[in-house]
Amino acid sequence: MQDSLFPPEHTAPGDNRPLAARLRPGSLAEFVGQEHIIGPGRLLRRAIEADRLFSSLIFWGPPGSGKTTLAHIIAGLTRSHFVSLSAVLSGVKDIREVVAQAFKERQRGRRTIVLVDEIHRFNKAQQDALLPHVEEGTLILIGATTENPYFEVIGPLLSRARVFVFQPLAEDQILTVLHRALKDKERGLGGYQVLAEPTALKHLARLAGGDVRNALNALELAVLSTPADAAGRIPLTLEVAQESIQARAVLYDRDGDAHYDTISAFIKSVRGSDVNAALYWLARMLHAGEDPKFIVRRLLILASEDIGLADPQALVQAAAAAQALTWVGLPEAQYHLAQATMYLSLAPKSNSTQAYFRALDKVKELGVTTVPTHLKDPSRDGRAQGHGQGYKYPHDYPVHYVTQTYLPEALQHEIFYEPGEEGREKELAAGWQDRVKKNPAEEI
Repeated sequence: MQDSLFPPEHTAPGDNRPLAARLRPGSLAEFVGQEHIIGPGRLLRRAIEADRLFSSLIFWGPPGSGKTTLAHIIAGLTRSHFVSLSAVLSGVKDIREVVAQAFKERQRGRRTIVLVDEIHRFNKAQQDALLPHVEEGTLILIGATTENPYFEVIGPLLSRARVFVFQPLAEDQILTVLHRALKDKERGLGGYQVLAEPTALKHLARLAGGDVRNALNALELAVLSTPADAAGRIPLTLEVAQESIQARAVLYDRDGDAHYDTISAFIKSVRGSDVNAALYWLARMLHAGEDPKFIVRRLLILASEDIGLADPQALVQAAAAAQALTWVGLPEAQYHLAQATMYLSLAPKSNSTQAYFRALDKVKELGVTTVPTHLKDPSRDGRAQGHGQGYKYPHDYPVHYVTQTYLPEALQHEIFYEPGEEGREKELAAGWQDRVKKNPAEEI
């Protein structure tokens, strides 16, 4: 019986680190992706190549996009003393030890670069401990984070650093790294006779989700777990690749940027009447485990904010989906969320409900205003004071409408509502305007 997942002949000789660690680029020439940051002629590349890096850096981007790798390359090319700290494992004591060593290196004329991986996990006290030494230039900080540094890094530290935003790697870039891994005999899998189908590699690149580490881990698993044939060749088929990487892991943090960015894309797609995009973002959120109540709340808001009277049924559809979610729950409620999403995407759009906020602005501007006397309630003790006197009951007039003042005197000429021109609202507004034009002036 085999004691290990991998047969002895499939065990990588010498370096037993994971493939992704062994294949980590050691130079800018090997670095793949992030051309907008490190491409030829770019500011950061020029600073690195000229060994003129004096500012601290924050690398912000998704996992497997090269943040830590680039930090190591910078340290190597700039001939600096390099220290790597994990924000998960390091505390203020570790920072003080690094600073003490940095002082010694500075006296020798050598700079110190400190990489803080997952810097968003450093609390305020830990970040404060770094601040004076970054400010004085005792050390150069490179902070790597998957979270928005403008929220997770203290302002004083952020103001002394330059933020670079990393993007997920494209499929062709990940394919380049996979081919390199299969050819490299020293650090990669070049020592094996791997017969890789192009469709298999493309599948790994596509499902990696822009994370090259994910793709390399899957490639290593595929190669080391597949029996070789009689000639020692390892077939890497599409079926093997599918088993190795399985479902794509969706980058999604319910409390972070992915949460807000994805719901923003969803709402903007519905507002923009792109039903295909709206369904994609809905599926992405639900697949990633987003709270469906959060989604349906946003649909309820959009139904009035962006559709409103253009199709009053939009609010009905969203409310029905919310009720169905309560009664049915997931996974079946996916049908109801999809129906509401499709309906709201296809519905005509109007934002005329903004009229309310124009009225609210006037309330805030003018404060308390007096209710016109003919609109006041006479049912208590106001009849003797003339409350309600002169009020015209609309149902006593043709088309159930009569001209009279409803706004306070200071707002007589204010217009808040501007009718939309789409869908049902156009009909409603036309009927309203027709009644106004008839304008019966005399009582029955």
